[in-house]
Amino acid sequence: MLRFSFLLLFLLSNIQLSTAQDKAITKEYKEKAILQLSRLMNDFYIFPEVAKETEKHLLKQWKAGHFDQFENDETFAAALTESVQTINKDKHMRIRANRPFVAPENSPERLLEENLDRRNRSRSFNSGLHTVQIMEGNVAYLDLRGFAGLEGAKDITDAYMKLMSRADAVIIDLSKNGGGSPRMVQYLCSYFFDTKLHLNSLYYREGNVTEEYWTLDEVGGTKMPDVPLFVITGERTFSGAEEFSYNMQTQKRATLVGQTSGGGANPGGTRGINENLSVFIPTGKAINPITKTNWEGVGVVPEVKTTVEEALTKTHELAKVAAEAYRTQTKGAANKLFTDLNSKLETYTAGTSEKEILQSLTKCKEAKFLGERDVNMMGYEYLMERKKPKIAEAIFKANTLLYPNSPNVFDSYAESLMGKGDLEASLKNYQKAVDIATANGDRDIDLYKKNLENVRSKMKAKK
Repeated sequence: MLRFSFLLLFLLSNIQLSTAQDKAITKEYKEKAILQLSRLMNDFYIFPEVAKETEKHLLKQWKAGHFDQFENDETFAAALTESVQTINKDKHMRIRANRPFVAPENSPERLLEENLDRRNRSRSFNSGLHTVQIMEGNVAYLDLRGFAGLEGAKDITDAYMKLMSRADAVIIDLSKNGGGSPRMVQYLCSYFFDTKLHLNSLYYREGNVTEEYWTLDEVGGTKMPDVPLFVITGERTFSGAEEFSYNMQTQKRATLVGQTSGGGANPGGTRGINENLSVFIPTGKAINPITKTNWEGVGVVPEVKTTVEEALTKTHELAKVAAEAYRTQTKGAANKLFTDLNSKLETYTAGTSEKEILQSLTKCKEAKFLGERDVNMMGYEYLMERKKPKIAEAIFKANTLLYPNSPNVFDSYAESLMGKGDLEASLKNYQKAVDIATANGDRDIDLYKKNLENVRSKMKAKK
């Protein structure tokens, strides 16, 4: 009986909701919607004078009976969108019918339904990160279909960027990207610059404020400031995706390939017209620090124009050539740095060469030619194979300065100190390794503890 009552209530709710929607799309309903839409535009649209002109056009069409032919929210919303864009030419301003829900509004069931809907859409959207792969020629390819909110998407974005970090050229495909968060645009741009640069500004009518977007000093992965970058654009590239493309183009950081983008540079937000209709109203405008303008209405024009079908193939061809040139350039730079480092190592003088070795290793690290493990292996090569413990000690010590949060570098440095008989210094660095490993939850902590006890035993035996 309880199950039957619930089913009956469910069906009655659906009938009531359906009936309400059927009655809603009346002439009075349309008039109220048009008046509310006009109020929202006048209150919030970035260009008030254009809002007034748009209102006049809507009311003129209303009085002429233009909207009488539309019998449901979907067709009415499309007609309103066409009407407002006829005057303001703003592709951001779109009226949409809200997603239909089964449960009644303001009910616990409706809240649950809306939350589940948002969750499912978020999971399937995957923060806009659709595909990542390494293509022929060590070219990384990212199909990015939206710029999700930074707070929720940062970690997964960093994970995708990590997969691309060892590529010799990068392609970011924005041909199906409709935009999104300016903060995420800023964050992704920051992966491709190592200097502080003013990327874009957004001016907002409300409060008469301007927000500046600069490259960030740090990201959650490896920056790629010198790696050749290519961006694929298309007619569906819009809003935040256009900002990313325009930023890269005006900073001369990337080559754009494809078709001219959609042409929407005015940020804003969605506001409710009534229970069934919503409108996205642009409340601001973009101002590029270099061009002093934006891409509104004209789009971002790529340097290399192609058809939709040819865009990826053409971009990959260009990227492979750029990747080969980058490898050649990188090899020359690496040879120069390694030659300098080798010179410092082979002309080692106690008391003076340690600083020079650190400086050379720092340059190699900054150029991403040597990592923690590489430096550690170099230290053991001089310690074990070349039998040059003083040089090895200088290398191990430098590694503790380059990677102060790694327990392994302190463990290796402690081993070299113990080898020369400096047990006090060795104990100090073994203890440092254990402390860091404990704080980090390092899987090799038992090994570090064992080495620490070993040096303590040697100190006791010496006494």
